[in-house]
Amino acid sequence: MDEAPENLLLPQEVLLSAGVHIGTRMKNKDMERFIYKVRNDGLYILDVEKMNERIKVAARFLSRIDPSKTLVVSSKRYGRTPVQKFCELIGAKMMVGRFTSGTLTNPQSGTYIEPDVLVATDPLADIQALDEASTMGIPVVAFCSTDNTSANIDLVIPLNNKGRRALAVAYWLLCREIKREKKEIPLEGDLNVSIDDFESSVKE
Repeated sequence: MDEAPENLLLPQEVLLSAGVHIGTRMKNKDMERFIYKVRNDGLYILDVEKMNERIKVAARFLSRIDPSKTLVVSSKRYGRTPVQKFCELIGAKMMVGRFTSGTLTNPQSGTYIEPDVLVATDPLADIQALDEASTMGIPVVAFCSTDNTSANIDLVIPLNNKGRRALAVAYWLLCREIKREKKEIPLEGDLNVSIDDFESSVKE
């Protein structure tokens, strides 16, 4: 990432200032192929080009799914506003905060739904949702940092899934690319809402 890569979904300086590439000091073997380097302070750095590629792939896939059959989850507080805004604009279903056990597996549950795809903000925090999706054979798209495993995930999007701004940028980009795929906005068009609208407040 010393030279600005071509074909990024946003200018490199915007992505880097949002910290989308900042991983943790832990590295799971599953995520090695998405790691660009390790910094002197021990933080693993994710490859922004691979993040961009995976967002495009995810957008193509999700654009073919009925939005009402897409479930987006975030147990993490900084994921709540991005998920809410994404679902509002796409028309997807969401579950933020604690994931209710049996939502995907127990028809007797008051929260039971049968989505065609699950989008997870952090596989560690959203493990219950991932486990139930796996049990039911529901494909999973997930934002994964360097400490995540790819178990029960069909499409990994490498990302700093702990930062407020990084999650805002990621869900804004995914939303924009889905709308472009569906021709709801021009190929070079942007959303009529800003990344700021996707960002959680510090108080959340």
